[in-house]
Amino acid sequence: MTVRPLALLLALGLLAGCQAPDGPPPPEAEDPELLHGAFQRITDVMTYDITSPPQAARVYAYVSVAAYEALAPTRPDRVSLTGQLRDFDAPPPPGDDVHGPTAALWAALTVGEALTFSDDRVAEYRAEAEQALRDAGLGRARLAASTAHGEAVARHVLAWAAADGYAQTRSGPAYTISDEPGTWRPTPPAYMDAIEPNWATLRPFVLDSAAQFKPEPPPPYSLAPGSPFRQQVDDVVAVTNAMTEEQRAIASFWDCNPYVMHTRGHAMFATKKITPGGHWMGIAAIASRLAGDDTAGAAEAYVRTALALADGFLSVWDEKYRSRLVRPETVINEHIDEDWAPLLQTPPFPEYSSGHSVISGAAAEALTALYGDDVAFDDDTEVPYGLPVRSFGSFREAAEEAAISRLYGGIHYRMAAERGLDQGRGIGAFHVERLDTRTPSVAGR
Repeated sequence: MTVRPLALLLALGLLAGCQAPDGPPPPEAEDPELLHGAFQRITDVMTYDITSPPQAARVYAYVSVAAYEALAPTRPDRVSLTGQLRDFDAPPPPGDDVHGPTAALWAALTVGEALTFSDDRVAEYRAEAEQALRDAGLGRARLAASTAHGEAVARHVLAWAAADGYAQTRSGPAYTISDEPGTWRPTPPAYMDAIEPNWATLRPFVLDSAAQFKPEPPPPYSLAPGSPFRQQVDDVVAVTNAMTEEQRAIASFWDCNPYVMHTRGHAMFATKKITPGGHWMGIAAIASRLAGDDTAGAAEAYVRTALALADGFLSVWDEKYRSRLVRPETVINEHIDEDWAPLLQTPPFPEYSSGHSVISGAAAEALTALYGDDVAFDDDTEVPYGLPVRSFGSFREAAEEAAISRLYGGIHYRMAAERGLDQGRGIGAFHVERLDTRTPSVAGR
């Protein structure tokens, strides 16, 4: 996939050097690569900061809503999300001089700066983008009006975000480790505390509640031979002890665990990896580029994907801390084989259902509704993290592989992957039914 860097935009700007300061924006200023670059920079920042998967999904959602809402009123073919998202009121309207793609870019970067730690890296991209727009011929007055509108929408979205309950979860009760058989306990090598035990108390974006798509509960914990739970455990052992190279490759490709820790002597250090949501936002970018989207199309792809991811994390975290199911690693080491180890490092939160499966199912439904069920694509999202490209015939095929990868990695039971995928598909279908982003005359592709 070819991505035009900002340097190329600067060169293109030479073609528009005679543009009047307040004239219509040149084609170069419409380049969706500026918005794609902004989302990539935000992903890079959250990877660098080791942002948790649920927190990253929240950031993507608010950044995406800001970008979309800053642009949508400037396009007669797009519909605002006002009244479609919980408690979301109309942002300030744009003025006549607002250039929608620039406003979307500024709204995304402003929210991204506010919600990430290493915000200086986002600010660096903002400076590069501003110079690119100037050199591309966007007049000073129009640039000022557009960035001011983007910032106004960003402030509106940030005020909405501040009331979602996130602040209260920072001081919420910690997970209490129990001696009850079958309940989750911290796993090696870092034995980290449970991540975000209060996440499901946040306000949903589209769902009626975090429990709306509650999956069938896992079977009762029992190690008796032949019991439904023991069958799940034995299946993990059998699959992981007979792994093919392809299965290992699938597990590694979808690892996306920002908490992977390594020990060297008495030292412990982390490997920085993209989050599961970051992976699917990367797939959204790939799909948008394949479709030849303009900035409005890219913003639409991001917002629909990000909202599905965010509600997916609310739903799966609700179930995780309801069932509090023990991970395969704990059961197998204590009762079957003390030397067994999963291919992937077990993430620090309860097992059921599989987060990857839920959010992949939800995101795949969102992208399928936008682009179709037969979009073949090469997923190069993991290349920066040392993994090769994998190819898929559809978004749903990718989601199915993401789900089964958790069994191959030895960190989930088969039921968590299969039921989690169904859970996510339900969430994604609900989003598709509830959300409108196109005016009726242009709905569908």
